[in-house]
Amino acid sequence: MRWRRLRRRCRKVIGGIPLPEPFSAEELCSRLAGERDRPLHLLPFPTPTAPGTPSGMWLVAERGDYIFYDSQTSLLHQEHIIVHEIGHMVCGHRSAGDDQQLYRMIDIADPESIRQALPRIRYSDEQEQEAEMMASLILEAAGRIPVPTLPSGMLSGLESAMGLRTARHPGASWRRG
Repeated sequence: MRWRRLRRRCRKVIGGIPLPEPFSAEELCSRLAGERDRPLHLLPFPTPTAPGTPSGMWLVAERGDYIFYDSQTSLLHQEHIIVHEIGHMVCGHRSAGDDQQLYRMIDIADPESIRQALPRIRYSDEQEQEAEMMASLILEAAGRIPVPTLPSGMLSGLESAMGLRTARHPGASWRRG
């Protein structure tokens, strides 16, 4: 998916989400739970996450949603993980499969009630890219991370060479989007 189109689509979704001021991931979860009329539980994983295992996960159960996150990382990273999972939720993403082994490591009262889980491991598929963009845009809007600036010089050349954006001719304007 092209970066600009993805960014535009995510901005439309974010436009319908009232961000709390001052911003906190916990307050955003509370507001979404109220809007969706469905409990949303924010829980840390019981142990630090290892490479190749999810650092976050959105789990859908019969009576509510759960967002699990790695609490052994920086506060900004924790917030990014949580908002990434919110991105999956507000975009209506669906899991690709059923991983009972993954569910067993989660401590919820009724593991049989789990309907789907989206673990945060890979960033190569469209759903992951969209959730990652949602997290970045929400955290930008909340003032948690800086808004990207216009790339120039070597960075611009590298982006073009890697196909992340098309080359610009000198003097041509660059539209953010």
